[in-house]
Amino acid sequence: MSFLAASLDRVKPSATIAVSQKARELKSKGMDVIGLGAGEPDFDTPDNIKQAAVDAIARGETKYTPVSGIPELRQAIAQKFKRENNLDYKPEQTIVSTGGKHVLFNAFMATLNPGDEVIIPAPFWVSYPEMVSLCGGTPVIVETRQENGFKLTAEALERAITPRTKWFLFNSPSNPSGAAYSHAELKQLTDVLLRHEHVWVMTDDMYEHLVYGDFRFATPAEVEPALYDRTITINGVSKAYAMTGWRIGYAGGPLKLIKAMDMIQGQQTSGACSIAQWAAVEALNGTQDFIPRNRDVFERRRDLVVSMLNQARGIECPSPEGAFYVYPSVKGTIGKRAPNGQSIGSDEDFVSALLEAEGVAVVHGSAFGLGPNFRLSYATSDQLLEEACTRIQRFCGSLEG
Repeated sequence: MSFLAASLDRVKPSATIAVSQKARELKSKGMDVIGLGAGEPDFDTPDNIKQAAVDAIARGETKYTPVSGIPELRQAIAQKFKRENNLDYKPEQTIVSTGGKHVLFNAFMATLNPGDEVIIPAPFWVSYPEMVSLCGGTPVIVETRQENGFKLTAEALERAITPRTKWFLFNSPSNPSGAAYSHAELKQLTDVLLRHEHVWVMTDDMYEHLVYGDFRFATPAEVEPALYDRTITINGVSKAYAMTGWRIGYAGGPLKLIKAMDMIQGQQTSGACSIAQWAAVEALNGTQDFIPRNRDVFERRRDLVVSMLNQARGIECPSPEGAFYVYPSVKGTIGKRAPNGQSIGSDEDFVSALLEAEGVAVVHGSAFGLGPNFRLSYATSDQLLEEACTRIQRFCGSLEG
């Protein structure tokens, strides 16, 4: 009898975490490595948010909190949804968890039975299908196409829905592609979902505030209010507020689902960190002035990276609408040989040889369910991005065959 659970056989380690760990290991051995694998803003948490945490400590806000979050934060979340998304969630329809990943996991744990299917467009965040599998469900991967901007079409969604479909998992702007759906594009998908009343919508809006140019963010229940009663809207403070380490995610949804998630969380972790929750109150209620400033920096970096990567031989890099990733194709390098003699037969071969030859760490696209591509995070300094892209250009220029 195996000691470990059989469910672990269905799960793979996180490729993004693995790449970051590999980069750290190589750095510790003295190699000059530029790590572009992590999905983490390089900005510091704003001072007003940090001060709110200090003040909470001074007030003695160091005890257990209610499982679903302190009342002040749940109220701030409800106000945020109304203010920014035109969604009316009462505070009791919200939940606070230890990061957005925890919210997703709780929702799946509360709803999935063996045989239940979850539609996940590819490329996808690496944790989505693994969460579904761990919770007993079946991931149904629907590939998108680069020529469609890595966006799911209404026709593809319609084909993927079966009587067993329980959830459609939606992420815009997307990790890893940066693709963001316009109101009109999203309406095409919600029109399909209206015809299938057994399908619920789980929308991961973590990169909501990181959209560029004149793009306007929209979320499914906002676009189609008739889906409100079967939609959970998930967000968090990690990306827009540079609070990855504070570990606060949140959601709004139907009361019966939120109560089920509360019950699971009560047995699993109880409430999120009290100090981080008070910091999140200030994040949502306080000044938002730094968000457009940070967004402008990210947009400049996006344009820099897209331009330089498109000058690399064998790489084609679309310009994404949001997030802080690019997802270039390396199709033009497949079949070539690296200077060390390694054959480039896949995107995983490409990123491995790139790391060895030039010390640039990115994540292979097959880990996100669609290749041959790689994900590069431009959430770092212009100087490092320029150097990294120069190395990628040099590496591509060295390939033979």
